[in-house]
Amino acid sequence: MASGTIRYWAAAKDAAGRESESYEAETLAEALEALRSRYFANDRLLKVLDRSSFLVDEYPVGKRAHGEVVLKEGGTVEVLPPFAGG
Repeated sequence: MASGTIRYWAAAKDAAGRESESYEAETLAEALEALRSRYFANDRLLKVLDRSSFLVDEYPVGKRAHGEVVLKEGGTVEVLPPFAGG
C-alpha cells in the first residue's frame, strides 16, 4: 500500500474544506473510493469528484481506468474540477 498526498484545486478545495490530505492506496480507484467513503455525507464534494480530472505525479490520467493507475509511495494525486474561462 502506498502513501501520498491528494491535493484539491478550485471547487474541489472549497468543497473538501482543505487544500490537501493523505492517501493510502494501491490505485487511483482505491484512493477515490476511500475519499467517497470518508465524505459520504458531503454531496458537494462527491459531485465535484465525479466531474473532475486527475493528475498523478504530474501526469494526466485522461481516459485510463482508475483501477489501472498505480500510485507510488510519496506520490501526489491532484483533483482538478472543470474550469470555466476563456
